[in-house]
Amino acid sequence: MAKRDYYEILGVTKGAGNDEIKKAYRKLAVKYHPDKNPGNREAEEKFREATEAYEILKDSEKRAKYDQFGHAAFEGAAGGGFSGFGGGFGGFDLSDALRAFMNDFGGDSLFGDLFGFGGTGRRGRRRSGGMRGNDLQVRLKLSLKEICNGVKKKIKVRHKSVCDECSGTGSRTGKKVDCIQCGGSGRIRHVQNSLFGQIVQETACPACHGQGTVVKEPCSKCGGSGRKTGETTVVVDVPPGVAEGNYISVPGKGDAGLYGGPPGDLIVLITEEKDDFFERHGIDVFCTVEISFAEAALGTAKTIPAIEGKVSLKIPAGTQSEKIFRLRGKGLPVLNGHQRGDQLVKIHVNTPEKLNREQRELFEKLSTLEKKPKNVFERAKEIFQ
Repeated sequence: MAKRDYYEILGVTKGAGNDEIKKAYRKLAVKYHPDKNPGNREAEEKFREATEAYEILKDSEKRAKYDQFGHAAFEGAAGGGFSGFGGGFGGFDLSDALRAFMNDFGGDSLFGDLFGFGGTGRRGRRRSGGMRGNDLQVRLKLSLKEICNGVKKKIKVRHKSVCDECSGTGSRTGKKVDCIQCGGSGRIRHVQNSLFGQIVQETACPACHGQGTVVKEPCSKCGGSGRKTGETTVVVDVPPGVAEGNYISVPGKGDAGLYGGPPGDLIVLITEEKDDFFERHGIDVFCTVEISFAEAALGTAKTIPAIEGKVSLKIPAGTQSEKIFRLRGKGLPVLNGHQRGDQLVKIHVNTPEKLNREQRELFEKLSTLEKKPKNVFERAKEIFQ
């Protein structure tokens, strides 16, 4: 079977830079790594294929040969191909792919967390400045008018803040000692057997949360966590033109970090209140206006609601029911832009269900006149006027 193009495998163009190629490979490696897809032969092949492509394209000399000669540049011994992985192109198998992956990303923190070979543990003691706090999410309901103009909203948020007794350290005296469970490394090692030999996996120590140390004398107020639960008010600046599902991130307004770590963020998720008159369609707003049979025949001018105040709508004589008029620039603004949508007004001619005597006489006369060749609208004017 013909081999696939390396650029196609990674999903990049021939002009892609090294950072783009590396990013594309990282994404595929996370998705298809054998440890995440045990026993899945198709995933193993995709992982091998992606690694093979990356090994060629990351190297400027090999990439130049590939661009000039294609796969033929690495077929057989003449290709020189994957030195250390079985000679030329044809000898690159899954075990070679795994070794290449470890050589390139064995110390990478992203892959270390996913597959357990990160750059901590026995290589050195983990001494971070504390754990980052959790992000918090709240929903903010807005009216169409608020969405149109933008608004500042005050939101009460219940979160974990820094303990004022220990200033977030969690310790009454400020002293810390090495964690007994992980020996001060902050990581716990797990060894398991797989189809490819032993896999060593490292995870954050549950006793010290990956810090490597624990407080010697916990703070009596926060129990050693360095945090307390409370409520605060956050002002959120909402720009004009937001929509359902958009979110605003407010940095540092989430939970305080553990052991003096940085705080998380507050994620404000936008929801829209249902409006009694308008429906939203992107940046346009849609509404329905009812007029009488006579108004449709004779024409009229109506003052109707708009997003901002009111607007006059001229309805010409002879307007049919369900006709739509467009009021330009009376809709919603584009988020972070200058364009503005329109207000669409659908006319609904209200046919009376019950007629009084006078109305019946008028409509009967109109019905008689409609059978004559004179323009019906001229006849309607004569009758209703």
